[in-house]
Amino acid sequence: MLRRLCLCVLTLLLLASGGWARQKKIQRENLADYIRRNDSQAPDLRPTTTGSLWIDSGKLAYLSTDYKAARVGDLLTILVVQDVKASNTGNVATDRSLTASSGINGLAGHISTTGVQNIFSPTSSQTLSGKAQATSDSSLRTSLAGRVAAVLSNGVMVVEAEREITMNNEHQTILVRGLVRPGDVAPDNSVSSNAIGNLELELKGRGVVSDGTRPPTPWMRWLLRIVGF
Repeated sequence: MLRRLCLCVLTLLLLASGGWARQKKIQRENLADYIRRNDSQAPDLRPTTTGSLWIDSGKLAYLSTDYKAARVGDLLTILVVQDVKASNTGNVATDRSLTASSGINGLAGHISTTGVQNIFSPTSSQTLSGKAQATSDSSLRTSLAGRVAAVLSNGVMVVEAEREITMNNEHQTILVRGLVRPGDVAPDNSVSSNAIGNLELELKGRGVVSDGTRPPTPWMRWLLRIVGF
C-alpha cells in the first residue's frame, strides 16, 4: 500500500512539473525581454541616405498613401467570423416478399386429390427500415490584431496573429494565419477571415474548464485506476 501511494505521489509531481514547463513566456517574461523579442522580428525601417534631401523611407514619402498594412511588420485587425453548419440526413427502407403455391386440383379417373392440393407453399418476407441523422454547428466570432509576416512576389501578404488570455485559472490561445490581398484590406485597416486564403485557425485552451471537459490522457486514466477513482 505504501509503495502504491509513493508511486501516485511521484506521478503527480511529474505531471505538475511538466505542466509548469509548458507555460507560456507571458508568465515569466519582463517588459524588457518582451520589447526585445518583438523588436527582433520587426524590419529595420530606419532612414538611410547618401546625402540626398529626398529619401524613400522618409516621413514625406507616405503623404499620399493609405494607412493600411502593406509592408512587413505592419499591423492590421483580423475579424474572425467563422460559422460552420453541417447537416446530413439519410433514410433507407426496403420491403421484399415472396409467396408461392404448388398443388394438384384434379386427376383422371376421379381420383381424390385431397392430399395433394397443397404440395409446396413457401412464404418469405423481409423488411428493412433505417434512419441516420448527423448535425454539427460551430461558431467563432472575435477580432484580434496581427502583423504582416511576409510579402510574396505577387504582392499577396502573409499575415499571422496570436492572442493569449489568462483569466480565472483558464488559459486560452488563438492562432490565425493566412494569405491576404492588399485590396481586401478595408479602409479601417481590417480584414475579414472570410477573405483570407489558406486560413489556419486554431483555438485551444488549458485550465479548470478545459481540464474538466477534456477526456483524461492515458497516463491520467492509469493513475485514476490505481487510486481507485
